[in-house]
Amino acid sequence: MTRTVTVGLDGSPEGHAAAEWAAREAKMRGLPLRLVNVWEPVPPLARAPLLGEETQQHWAERSEMGAPTAGGRGRIPREAAEALRLSHPDVEITVEQLSGRPGEVLPGAVEDAELLALGSRGLSGFGGYLVGSVGLAVVAKCERPVVLVRAGEQAADEHTPDPDGTASATISYRPVVLGIDTSSPDDAVIAFAFDAAVRRDTALHVVHGWSLSPYFAYGLPADPRLNAQLAADEATILAEVLRPWRKKFPAVEVVELSRSGKAADHLVDASRDALLVVVGRRIRRSPFGTHIGPVTHAVLHHATAPVVVIPHP
Repeated sequence: MTRTVTVGLDGSPEGHAAAEWAAREAKMRGLPLRLVNVWEPVPPLARAPLLGEETQQHWAERSEMGAPTAGGRGRIPREAAEALRLSHPDVEITVEQLSGRPGEVLPGAVEDAELLALGSRGLSGFGGYLVGSVGLAVVAKCERPVVLVRAGEQAADEHTPDPDGTASATISYRPVVLGIDTSSPDDAVIAFAFDAAVRRDTALHVVHGWSLSPYFAYGLPADPRLNAQLAADEATILAEVLRPWRKKFPAVEVVELSRSGKAADHLVDASRDALLVVVGRRIRRSPFGTHIGPVTHAVLHHATAPVVVIPHP
């Protein structure tokens, strides 16, 4: 089966931003774009007057969005496809309508996809993401790369601004940012980040956060020599992890950022000037539910650039 770039559509502004991002990515990779809309059938009891006006309004809105009615439920992907074909005429676009719970259906529907793009609402005033239960469920269960794109994200946002500060899609790309755990680096996560940088002919900024010496926890005086040694050791470890990748991708400018403190904080800071942030998620098939890890969870909620989550063993 031909791999696709797939986007989950729900009719929201952030969903449309994800579709535009996915169309650009599909063109860059030379792959078809697949639009998937998952709708939940209206529960029979939702039609009962005893459930109250608020509940009925919720399902009425879903009906207007094309979810529960046979005639309207295909409107979201169909209209999105029509718009995308106009703006991206050289991308092959297909549409698919599925039913069920999106958080359960989407992970299984993209097993053959190159990646899945989802929308994530931006938090005004904070510049981060609002990742709802559906988005978190998909990220936690999906075994393909998942990209979260915020509402309002545009092609020009991926590029460095003009000298006057105006966003432009005609000049160089911003860097790709990679979050890496040097204690257990994963090839799939690193390879995705390098590949993304190569495709855009841009730099790769590799961010590694490490913990301060235990004496900080006990309120003891700082030891500058120990701090310097720790920093040097961590920088050496990061350089060794990246050495074979530098050889494999000699055209990529790699900037190594090994810093003390929380990795999530450093990644969020780096995201402000990035076109993409790449992080990993360890696959855990546990009867006690799913988990995406504290660093990835924090980055998903607070990064200002699109975030790619790469599942790995």
